[in-house]
Amino acid sequence: MRMSKRFGRTLRETPADAEMISHQLLLRAGMIRPLGAGIYTYMPLGWRVVRKIEQILREEMDAIGGQELLMPVVHPAEVWQASGRWNLVDDTLLRFQDRTGHDMVLAMTHEEVVADLLRREVDSYRQLPLMVYHIQTKFRDERRPRGGLIRVREFMMKDAYSVHADSDDIDAYYPHMIQAYQDVFARCGVSPIAVEADSGAMGGTGSHEFILLNEGGEDTVVLCDACDYAANTERATFVKPGQEKTPLRPVGEVATPGCETIEEVARFVGVPTSQTLKAVFFATEEENPQLIFAVIRGDLEVNEVKLSNALGGLVLRAAEEEEIRAVGAVPGYASPMGVHGARVIADDSVHLGSNFVAGANREGYHLTGVNYGRDFTAEIVVDIALAGDGDRCPRCQGTLRVKRGIELGHCFKLGTRYTERTHITYQDANGQEKPMVMGSYGIGVGRLMSAIVEEHHDEYGILWPASVAPYTVHLVSLASEGIVAERAEMLYQRLTEAGVGVLYDDRPDLSAGVKFNDADLIGCPLRLTMSRRSLKKGGVEVKPRNSGEREVIPLDGVEAYVSQVAQA
Repeated sequence: MRMSKRFGRTLRETPADAEMISHQLLLRAGMIRPLGAGIYTYMPLGWRVVRKIEQILREEMDAIGGQELLMPVVHPAEVWQASGRWNLVDDTLLRFQDRTGHDMVLAMTHEEVVADLLRREVDSYRQLPLMVYHIQTKFRDERRPRGGLIRVREFMMKDAYSVHADSDDIDAYYPHMIQAYQDVFARCGVSPIAVEADSGAMGGTGSHEFILLNEGGEDTVVLCDACDYAANTERATFVKPGQEKTPLRPVGEVATPGCETIEEVARFVGVPTSQTLKAVFFATEEENPQLIFAVIRGDLEVNEVKLSNALGGLVLRAAEEEEIRAVGAVPGYASPMGVHGARVIADDSVHLGSNFVAGANREGYHLTGVNYGRDFTAEIVVDIALAGDGDRCPRCQGTLRVKRGIELGHCFKLGTRYTERTHITYQDANGQEKPMVMGSYGIGVGRLMSAIVEEHHDEYGILWPASVAPYTVHLVSLASEGIVAERAEMLYQRLTEAGVGVLYDDRPDLSAGVKFNDADLIGCPLRLTMSRRSLKKGGVEVKPRNSGEREVIPLDGVEAYVSQVAQA
């Protein structure tokens, strides 16, 4: 590709709305261009990177028995209604009607379509296990797209789906997919951490995310500093410190004027925050919303995802003041005692202590001597606490550290969630009808591209790993005519005929500095510079993008040198 003919241009200034370095550099290098909020065009250079990532994905999926297909991006509503996700997924699922008034969706994932294919194509245990995958456009109507390709509305994803006869078979297969994902990321030059994750609306019995640690990421994970425990905070557990239990005291009321926070109440009454009970209110996203009263020890925070899961996946929002008062609770002074019309869910920390301080449902007053079981009960008592920095590891008692990161991939054991609901079965060896067991595995292609840039850049631009670089060689000619231009043209033709990807900067009337800056910004692994000086020294100057070292090599040795770089 000649730079003089390239569609797209580099930008000298960093776009004002680009915060993450990958967003800045992909825009400046002319790899992507925005069309609307969270919607991007991949320019020719960026599309070459995408195609190389896709090829790596195909090779690794094929290596573990995958069969590539292509499923539609527009789905009839019926398949989503049959699985139950039509009502379960929030408005990030873009619903619309066709010209006949038929309900449709733009795909955000393809479990429902795979289930429909299984109904048509699989009826015997002899056809299992199997794995299919595709690389397809998806759409999520994100409220707040950000980070360039990190969080978008329209995106490309490699999603794979495995199908098994039973849970033992998917348990045996799952590690092969985890390893394939690790191989994909290694070949792309990134090293995410596999962490335990929440399955969310996907459902199933377990899942793992691949998180690239990055302060600009939107995911939060906890890592143990003493063992390999790693989990998304949505799922992470931790050791909750117990409190010494004392003989139960009668409930008493105490005035707490001006005390509006747990810390202020605890200090005023003279107890640690761990001897208080915190009330957190949510409402369900329904036509007739239910009020959810979450009770947790005062030194802990409610994990909304755990709470939602405890309630069967209900979508929650923060409750409004009038909703709280309607059940007899007083915001800021709320207690589960005497509340009617709310679903009370308690964290299991209510068992780790006694004689708690809680709200009195009366402005300016709190209760002392409150104990679970005697003074109040809950519909569910379960872990709904959010793990934090410095908490104790549930495996080894080590210290948990909270880190931010970018989710690059997600693997799910779906179980029979999609096949049981839609009555999709196969006949086992004994002729019995049984539901198929599914797994789902996704990698966002554009997000992976951005993550590579996040990991591989310097102050001058991108440093693409050779495996995904748009071109292996960035050839710069420092003359537009004469012997230098002739030799550069000859070298461009030779390398191209040898199958080497070459981005040839043949643009006239530009300074060496401008050309070198563009080469650093675009980030091809190897820069070759043809100049009068290099010819006098016997050849062409070579400079790896990730090094400041330069040397001149003979022209007849270029192919061998480039081959070494391409295989690195």
